[in-house]
Amino acid sequence: MSTKEPATCLSEVGSSNQLETNNSNYVSHVKKLLHRRMLVGISDGRFFLGTFYCVDKQGNIILQDAVEYRSTRRSAPSPMEQRVLGIILIPSSCRKTCHVDCSIEEQLSLMSLGERNS
Repeated sequence: MSTKEPATCLSEVGSSNQLETNNSNYVSHVKKLLHRRMLVGISDGRFFLGTFYCVDKQGNIILQDAVEYRSTRRSAPSPMEQRVLGIILIPSSCRKTCHVDCSIEEQLSLMSLGERNS
């Protein structure tokens, strides 16, 4: 699982030619994430697990076949409650974590992508 967010792939500044080249590189990385299982944590403590469908320039993520997981009372038989949602949009302002199922090589590639943005 990788913690690098696909939204970082779309935010780079520079000259227009450099920007086009960088954007095409970042878009190709995001395309590799399409249709992968993604776990997204949001600020209120809930998690959403679904298939990564798209991300926009603002960093909002859309997941297909999403399931919501949230904490329940400690006295409950299961500490997590789940609910099937379908397709959802997760605003970038709410997102705290983002994990994608991928190989170790892909994780290293995504990590180096995040370092280039810093």
